[in-house]
Amino acid sequence: MSTFEATGPDFTFEQDLVARGALRIAGVDEVGRGPLAGPVTAAAVILDPSNIPDGLNDSKKLTAKRREALEPLILANAQVSIAHATVEEIDEINILRASHLAMERAVAGLGEVDHALIDGNMIPGGLAVPATTIIKGDARSLSIAAASIVAKICRDRIMVDLAQQYPGYGWETNAGYGSKSHISALQNLGVTPHHRRSFKPVHNML
Repeated sequence: MSTFEATGPDFTFEQDLVARGALRIAGVDEVGRGPLAGPVTAAAVILDPSNIPDGLNDSKKLTAKRREALEPLILANAQVSIAHATVEEIDEINILRASHLAMERAVAGLGEVDHALIDGNMIPGGLAVPATTIIKGDARSLSIAAASIVAKICRDRIMVDLAQQYPGYGWETNAGYGSKSHISALQNLGVTPHHRRSFKPVHNML
């Protein structure tokens, strides 16, 4: 196990950029590339170095209860922008480009940004600010960890709302991912307007 995974994310990447003159540094992450339904959601977060909530980590490593406790602290002590790419956009331009589009929108929503720290290994092509990619960034950078938490909570809530409009697919628990019950519901109830038609399990049923 590498050191950063054992100790959790820190502020090293951000401090290095501050030393080089960048002040407004946004951590950027997205959630929802894999699901068969729903939007892809991205968040961009500029942390206040003197008010960083304790316990920030990759959202996947936190319990739902812990994420829910951290979200209001992030919103109260940081600058946050959340953006989405729709199912229609995902089907039109593919999920990778759509996730990049959501990231670009999230960063743009912050206004002036000096540098963006992007989770992953690709800088979105339409990003208008200097950027650095960090593989497993949500486990290494506190800013990206904060973005991962905010993005996940936001998207999960969207899927809970959609589940009330389209009951039976289990989106309130599977968040649109291709669980057995979701696939079974697709076969029995059919494809909804919120399903990604370009994704094979959905495409094959049309």
